Amino acid sequence: MDSDLLELSQALGSACLQRRLLIATAESCTGGWAAQVITHTAGSSGWFERGFVTYANDAKIEMLGVCPETVTRFGAVSPETAAEMATGALKNSKAMISLAITGIAGPTGGSPGKPVGTICFAWCRAGAAAETEVQVFSGDRETIRRQAVIHALTGMLRRIDTR
Repeated sequence: MDSDLLELSQALGSACLQRRLLIATAESCTGGWAAQVITHTAGSSGWFERGFVTYANDAKIEMLGVCPETVTRFGAVSPETAAEMATGALKNSKAMISLAITGIAGPTGGSPGKPVGTICFAWCRAGAAAETEVQVFSGDRETIRRQAVIHALTGMLRRIDTR
């Protein structure tokens, strides 16, 4: 694990321990990479509750409770789907905060409206509505996925620190 990801893992763990928070993740295009970064730091069972890797639309619907209509209307790569993923991760865990990542890492699968590199994020805190964001990253598949993980974890840390 490179130093940037290691620092994020440690900072997130420290922030969660100080506030007694448990995290759940819901990932699609990153395939569990965010959860891997979080759990890289020893003692992560003290702040990481569980992760969902819901690559297929049916998995998003079955495991996280994403509404089929949301996927049909907005697509799997949308702020709406990301919000429902983050909310579903909380509902199906004992975590107090969650993050969700869904996107198009490439090299194929993009469209004019959603080019390769389009990643939708959501962060949710128990009892609150999910916050969403869309980013378009460039690079090859692994570069896009890495940028998505860093963005998601940095966003989570920022939201924890402003609590």
